[in-house]
Amino acid sequence: MRLIGENIHIISKFVRDALINRDATFVNNLLELQKNLDYIDLNVGPAKGELENILPWLCGLAEAKTDLCICFDTTNADEMRRGLAVCKNSERAIINSTSKDEPRFSAMCGLAAEYNCNLIALTMGKETGIPASADGRLEIAFEIYEKCIEAGIESEKLYFDPLILPVTVEQSQCREALQAIQMIKESFDPPVNTVIGLSNVSNGAPKELRPLINRVFAVLAAGAGLDAAIIDAKDDELIRILKMLDKNTPENDIDNLYLKLAKMIADFGELEDVKFDENSQEQKIIIKTADILLNRKIYSHSFTQI
Repeated sequence: MRLIGENIHIISKFVRDALINRDATFVNNLLELQKNLDYIDLNVGPAKGELENILPWLCGLAEAKTDLCICFDTTNADEMRRGLAVCKNSERAIINSTSKDEPRFSAMCGLAAEYNCNLIALTMGKETGIPASADGRLEIAFEIYEKCIEAGIESEKLYFDPLILPVTVEQSQCREALQAIQMIKESFDPPVNTVIGLSNVSNGAPKELRPLINRVFAVLAAGAGLDAAIIDAKDDELIRILKMLDKNTPENDIDNLYLKLAKMIADFGELEDVKFDENSQEQKIIIKTADILLNRKIYSHSFTQI
């Protein structure tokens, strides 16, 4: 699985202030934090006013500080072009992102074709919003796929995001997102990629629960065939778990349980068939979390204590 760091994000006041002030020291510290990942997401939002021309500056810092590939994340197509224009490895870069809606789709699709880079496509549109079903997400993926192929973008350059909603808001959508990943992976030949913004799944949950929810959902998504995840680089245990899954190198009984959960999803199995140590509180909590994310039990902030 390709890991994309989310830690340079304009939603943070500290990051926004650092970008406005072109604070290279602050940004370099965030780059250093994410050096053990594959990509770094440079989320600069609309990049207007004081943030105009920010992507070339950020890209220069990232390429000087790390060997990471760049995920350019802005709704501003002109700013996206400015970033891609200075990127040393634009063919490996990612455009994050487009929906199916015009004029955004044509602008981002055109840039992906021009620079031969990767494109994240969100399975949503203004008319439908985020479809409630995996089938609805797949339908939008097919629509976007056909247009991208016509534009000359190769299948292997496409990343479809099924869009996770927070488990605290609509927990049934966690399972729909997992099913959407599986369906997208099965439905295209040549195959396309899938990606999620992992932290979305735990938005609104108590701070102490968020890493647990993120980790268990990431394991389930890996079993569904997920190719890439935008993650918090500060969660060292999450990164270790995902790399362990890729290499199938469990270090302890908890890792073996994670492998069983991933296999359960891959094999379209049932959670009750997953064997675990019922005397282990940690394993019981992981199973409870899977129960919630698979919409088998109702979420509450105290679900680990029930």
